[in-house]
This record gives sequence, structure tokens and C-alpha cells, in this order.
Amino acid sequence: QLQLVESGGGLVQPGGSLRLSCAASGFTLDAYAIGWFRQAPGKEREGVSCISSSGRTTNYADSVKGRFTISRDNAKNTVTLQMNDLKPEDTGIYYCAAGKPPLFRLCVSSKYEYWGQGTQVTVSS
Repeated sequence: QLQLVESGGGLVQPGGSLRLSCAASGFTLDAYAIGWFRQAPGKEREGVSCISSSGRTTNYADSVKGRFTISRDNAKNTVTLQMNDLKPEDTGIYYCAAGKPPLFRLCVSSKYEYWGQGTQVTVSS
């Protein structure tokens, strides 16, 4: 069974950091682009950051550039999203997804086939 499992979410104060991990079981991630998407209450899901299968291409939403870093370790079959200087507007459920989007549409959610269950991130004082 193909599965993606997110971990690392939680409650953090503004300015704090969290490190989200996405682990795969039942398949290897090295053939897939991985995306992190989030959905805040009352808002549409948005792409946060995505990384190509090779790791050579990354995309970031403008709102997280300079604060978030995506990386992958294909040997460990995991992808990590390091989130620094968190803001209340970063609050939401964060999902990782695996797919084979074209590079020019790397962070388009409809191009992703496999999705995790999500992990809650809450930024609040």
C-alpha cells in the first residue's frame, strides 16, 4: 500500500520554527516530485513549496520565500520542510504529496497523485 505520512506539526509562537517531515512507505520517493501544500480554515489549498525528483529544482510560495526550506534525502525516502520565522498566517493543515508534474508546473496540486493525511501547524501566541 502506497502511503505518505507527515510529522512534525504542532503549536508554536510567532517567530518560532518547526520541521515537517514526509515519509513514504510502499514506494520510493526518488522518482517523484514532492510538494508541501497547506490549507487554512476557510481558504483554498495552496502550494507552499515543491521539489523535483532530483532535488535540483525547488519552488516556494512568495509568502514563505526566505523563511522555509525544502530538502529531500532519497536514501532515507524522506522530504523535509524547515519552517523558520513562522507567522500566524502560516497556520493550517500541511500536506505532503508525491507526483510527476512538469517542472514548469511543479507546485500545481492537481499534478500530484499521492497525498498524506496532513499535519496541523498552529502559529499563535
